[in-house]
Amino acid sequence: MLAVPGMTPLLGISLLARAAITADAMALTMYVVLALHMSYAAAGAVVAALTAGVALGGPLLGRMIDRRGLRTVLLATVAPQIVFWLTVPVQPYVILLGASFAAGLLMVPVQSVTRQAITAMTTTAQRRAAFALDSVAGELSYMVGPAVVIVCAAKMSPGVVAWGVGAAIVVGGAGIALLNPPMRAEGETDGDAASRPRRREWLGARLVAVLTMGFGVAMLLSGVDLAIVATLQEAGQVSWAAMVIAVFGVASVVGGLVYGALSRPMPTWLLLGLLGLVTIPAGFAHDWPWLCVAVIGAGLLTAPTLSMVSDAVSRLAPAGVRGEATGMQASAASAGFALGSPIVGMAIDVSAPAGGFAAAGLAGLLAALTGYLLSRRSPAAAPSASSSAQALEPCDTVAPAP
Repeated sequence: MLAVPGMTPLLGISLLARAAITADAMALTMYVVLALHMSYAAAGAVVAALTAGVALGGPLLGRMIDRRGLRTVLLATVAPQIVFWLTVPVQPYVILLGASFAAGLLMVPVQSVTRQAITAMTTTAQRRAAFALDSVAGELSYMVGPAVVIVCAAKMSPGVVAWGVGAAIVVGGAGIALLNPPMRAEGETDGDAASRPRRREWLGARLVAVLTMGFGVAMLLSGVDLAIVATLQEAGQVSWAAMVIAVFGVASVVGGLVYGALSRPMPTWLLLGLLGLVTIPAGFAHDWPWLCVAVIGAGLLTAPTLSMVSDAVSRLAPAGVRGEATGMQASAASAGFALGSPIVGMAIDVSAPAGGFAAAGLAGLLAALTGYLLSRRSPAAAPSASSSAQALEPCDTVAPAP
C-alpha cells in the first residue's frame, strides 16, 4: 500500500518500543500490587505520576528535538529509562512515586518522533496512508503490550517483568537513534527548519481544534475500556474482557488499513463525531458475544480518527516547531487517557455500565463539535502553516462562512 524507503524498519522498531510503553503502566501496577502488596489505589497513584510526567514532558522534549536534534534527545531519555527500570524492584513506594514522574517526564518520545519522521519521509499524497499504518501499529502495540505483561507477571517476578518492559523501551529508543530518521523534509532543511516562529504565530484555532479532538478521542477510548470491563463484570463474564478488547483492536486495524487505501479522506471532526455516535449504543449489549458485535463499529473508526489527527498536526505545524507540536499532541492524548477512566467511572457509578459507553461517546461528540466550531472560526489561511489552507480543507476544517 505504501513504499517509502526506511519506513518499514522505523515502524518495526517503533512498534516494539510503543508496545513496551503501552505496557509500562500495567508493569508498574503489577509490581505495586504483587511485589509491594499494596492496593490498586496505590498502584493508580504511581501510574498517575508516570502519566503526568509524560503529559508535561512531551512538548519539552519536542522543543529539544527542534533545537538540538533527534539523537541528542534520544540519548538524554534512554539513559534515565535504564536507571529507572533497573532500580524499580528496589525502590520503596514513596521513592517510586517521584521516580515514576521523572521517568514519564523523560520518556523516550517514540510516538512523536515516529510521526515527525513520517511527515519528513512522505509526500503529501502518501502521508495519510502512512499515518494510517502508524495508527494500526499503535493499535497492535495496545493489543500486545499489556497482555504480554499480564501473562508474564503470572509466571515470573513482577520486578523481572519491569526489567523486560524497560529493556524494550531502551532497545526501541536506541534503535531509532541508530536509524536516525529525518525530522525535516529535504525542502525544509535550509528554510523553515532554520527559523523558529513564535508560538502565537502557529498555535492558532485550527491546531487547538485538532489537539482538542486528539484529547477527545483518547478520552473516549480509555472510557470504552472501562465500560467494557464494567459491563462484563455485571454479567459475571469479566474473563471475556480480553476477547472483547481484542475484537475492538482487530476492527481498528482493519479500519485503519481500509481508510489508508481510500482516495479521499473525511474531516477529522466528522470521523470523531461518528466514533462518538456508534460508541453510545454499545451500552445496550449485556453479554460478551453481543458486546463483541457492538464494539466493531467503534473499532473500525478508531484508527482512521487517530491517523487524521496526526495528519492534521503534521500539516498545521511549521517545520521549525513540528517537534513541539507533536509533543503537544502526545500530551493531549495522555491527558485524555488520564481523565477518561475516572469520568466514565463516575458515570458508571451513578447509573449503570451503559452510562459508561454513553459518557465516552458524548465526550467524543463534544470534542468533535468543539473542533468543528474552532475550525469555522479560524482564519481562512494560516501563513505559518506548512501546507496551504486548501490542502487542509478536505481533512480538517470547514471553510468559514462568508
